[in-house]
Amino acid sequence: MKGAVLLAFISLQRAVELAIASRNTRALRRRGAYEVAAGHYPAMVALHASWLAMLWVRGRHRCVLPLFLGLFFGLQLGRVWVLATLRERWTTRIMLLPAAPPVVTGPYRFVRHPNYVIVALELPCVALALGLRRLALIFGGANLAMLGWRMRCENRAFADAERTPRDDLL
Repeated sequence: MKGAVLLAFISLQRAVELAIASRNTRALRRRGAYEVAAGHYPAMVALHASWLAMLWVRGRHRCVLPLFLGLFFGLQLGRVWVLATLRERWTTRIMLLPAAPPVVTGPYRFVRHPNYVIVALELPCVALALGLRRLALIFGGANLAMLGWRMRCENRAFADAERTPRDDLL
């Protein structure tokens, strides 16, 4: 398989995910959710867009290595599990829905941030599937830094929300 086929799949997947996330974000806002730590979002989008653009530039004509392709599709099963578990609460932004309990089913029984684990593995995996070790290191490292920032923001926001008295308890 040529890299362009894999990259077309990923590009289409990301476009569909952005549409789902946008729809879910609008629905969450209608239910009273609000975004926290929005400042990281443009940097995260830029990182992922740069990763995909560099893969298209450097990897579209390369052959895909089967081992990493298999790992990538295994990660996609995890992604589907996360999406199916979160359903309408899944979005690419950090959205807090007041009075909503945290999700503790599906992969969230085992890992606090399963989607972040998947993405942390996915970015270098795709680069390695295309034989682009340097891009795997660069974008894998940059993404880990981004996810660390995002998780700190998200964890702090959820902790603050838990400490805030809820109207239904007053």
